[in-house]
Amino acid sequence: MDKNRRPLLAITMGDPGGVGPEICIKALGLEEIYAACRPLVVGDAGIIRNAMEFCGLGQELNAVEGPEQGLYRLGTVDVLDLKNLPLSRLLHKQVTADQGRASFEYVERAIRLALAKRVDGTVTGPINKAAMNAAGFHYAGHTEIYAEMTGSKHYAMMLVDRDFRVVHVSTHVSLRKACDAVRKERVLEVIELAHEAVGRLCGRPPRLAVAGLNPHCGEGGLFGSEDDDENAPAVLSAKAKGILVEGPLPADTVFSKMKGGQFDAVIVMYHDQGHIPMKLLGFQYNESTGQWSTLGGVNVTLGLPIVRTSVDHGTAFDKAGEGRANPQSMVEAIKMAAALSAG
Repeated sequence: MDKNRRPLLAITMGDPGGVGPEICIKALGLEEIYAACRPLVVGDAGIIRNAMEFCGLGQELNAVEGPEQGLYRLGTVDVLDLKNLPLSRLLHKQVTADQGRASFEYVERAIRLALAKRVDGTVTGPINKAAMNAAGFHYAGHTEIYAEMTGSKHYAMMLVDRDFRVVHVSTHVSLRKACDAVRKERVLEVIELAHEAVGRLCGRPPRLAVAGLNPHCGEGGLFGSEDDDENAPAVLSAKAKGILVEGPLPADTVFSKMKGGQFDAVIVMYHDQGHIPMKLLGFQYNESTGQWSTLGGVNVTLGLPIVRTSVDHGTAFDKAGEGRANPQSMVEAIKMAAALSAG
């Protein structure tokens, strides 16, 4: 790709008190990132400079007021400096309303830039929901912010780790509410969103599976009727539209089938049903070092008019400000956003 045609991505640095600033600069220290895109960090220049210092990185910082002023070259980190949080109020490892407000405003600015087509896509660093709510922004997470600001009513979360993909019918709700959310219309909607998005990534019609909500997909009604009454009709409707989808299939085997190559993505019914297998594969904890040796996985929001990817982990307050955070998920999120933006 010609360097002038590399997608321009707005990358929010996340909660200042977490590992977001650190994983941003570590990711932007890689040549492969600049080969794929033009990365612009949206945040506070002072906090990014502070992260460079405690990480011992030799990058230069270029604070800008707009995307057009970025240099976008390896060795220089371009930062759209919102001047939201003075370094004197930075508190690593802590939940504060100041930091929650700043992290929300980074996201807000990135979305506005994308809607105005001043950037080609967005990538979000980890935020702390308690801090954001303490600042008066009452959202369950990034997805809900994006949906409201873009006016999107039909959207879903997809997690990706290489060829392993899960798309959620529901996410940040109680398990009791998640069961109530399993309705034919919603399941069909998510199948259609997955068909479009995974097809773009695969370059062909994707093979999808729908995981059952209940053990053994309800065992003919013995363990619940949702799979017979809601999931199965949704699958039949999707097939009638020409979508390659099977299910509902028992959730205790469907992920192994995808890992073995039978499916390109699995539609999951609730948060943990999709997050557990994804993080079992993508996250590896090393007891001898007390650290995560790998942190794979990318969060993609489907159904938006703009591209949004994210790291698949939280603020990791326990290691914030120490220079030991793993940037792997951020690297993968940037690459995914670049691929989706270029497509």
